[in-house]
Amino acid sequence: MTATSFEKNWDAIVIGGGPAGSASSAILAEYGHRVLVLEREKFPRYHIGESMIPFTYGPMERLGLIPLMKSSVFQKKYSVVFISPNGRASQPFYFFNRYDRNTVAQTWQVLRSEFDQIVLDNARSKGAKVIEEITVKELLREGERVVGVRAQTKSGETVEFRAPITLDCTGKEAFTSVRNGWRIKDPYLNKVAVWTYYKGSKREPGIDEGQTAVAYVPEKGWFWHIPQHNDMVSVGVVAEGKYLTRGGVKDPKTIFHREVEENLWIKDHLSTGGSTGDYYIISEYSHHSRHCGSDGLLLVGDAFAFLDPVFSSGLMLALKSGVMAGDEVHKAIVERDFSPQRFADYARFMRQGVENMRKLVYAFYDPDFSFKKVIDKYPEAAGEITDCLSGDVNKDFGPLWAKIREFVPLPEDLPVGEPG
Repeated sequence: MTATSFEKNWDAIVIGGGPAGSASSAILAEYGHRVLVLEREKFPRYHIGESMIPFTYGPMERLGLIPLMKSSVFQKKYSVVFISPNGRASQPFYFFNRYDRNTVAQTWQVLRSEFDQIVLDNARSKGAKVIEEITVKELLREGERVVGVRAQTKSGETVEFRAPITLDCTGKEAFTSVRNGWRIKDPYLNKVAVWTYYKGSKREPGIDEGQTAVAYVPEKGWFWHIPQHNDMVSVGVVAEGKYLTRGGVKDPKTIFHREVEENLWIKDHLSTGGSTGDYYIISEYSHHSRHCGSDGLLLVGDAFAFLDPVFSSGLMLALKSGVMAGDEVHKAIVERDFSPQRFADYARFMRQGVENMRKLVYAFYDPDFSFKKVIDKYPEAAGEITDCLSGDVNKDFGPLWAKIREFVPLPEDLPVGEPG
């Protein structure tokens, strides 16, 4: 298919076919709108961020994905466990002790190449037009209003697409934020992650097989250990860059295996099987957008905000914002109002969720903090903490923050996310 054969005018353009883009385009297509998804890569493609949390269930249910997920080969996840550096595991936090066992309480560990393909195909099946291997180069404007995009095909042809609303779902690349100077790094969450994949390594028995393990290393670093369905485990370490690169070490493989020695549980679980051979590294990845969008433009998912992955909130926030953006853009199309103020409620809602999770992340990284200390003094806090960690983030956690502030300071909300 050549650039000249593409339909040029649409009701909405979505940049990026990941979970946020696929979710928003599926909702818009379901409403009957003509929506175009422009994806730079060819799916399936690799992506990190493989663990779901319970309240991912809501947006997936809205997208009609639950029956497919329940019949899938993805590893079922019922709990999270925390591991001390000496290898001692906490009691697993079973989601079914608080939530409905048949719905929210069971979630999944996913291979993103497969899951993201499923979500993109779901958007296609609802009527979204998806073009892969096409790169958006710039936004088209009439005055201050975004009216479409200019893109380049794999063969090098340039093509323009127009729509009254464009959704930036470009993930951590944050297409708009970077180009507009809106991107703000989180002032404290400047961590580095190094990770790889193991095949044939040790797993827990029974319903604990799919649990996420968060295993501590010195200097408030931590490992993730995420079992997947194909006898693979995603395992990585997150910490301050100056800690991970101490002694001048920069090689990801060397860093990874040195840190494995710092937690006996991780060392034991990786003592069988072996690495697949690829090691990855990423730095300073927590960021926020100063604005939620501008006239004719809306930011969705990681393009709006990306938070430290310690509590696996990324997929939930991406799908949740995608579904909500689809609903809000539908209303905007009906009302013919694409002003940034039209999306202020969407932005405030998503920022509330990000800020609530962000406070718990800050507490986690404070060396004086432990959930146990808070719960020992305030037993009722256990449920509130569980709700936030499970993704039920859009509620008033003021009483919980007051309790936690008795132990450690918490950050103020960042002054970001308002309409541009």
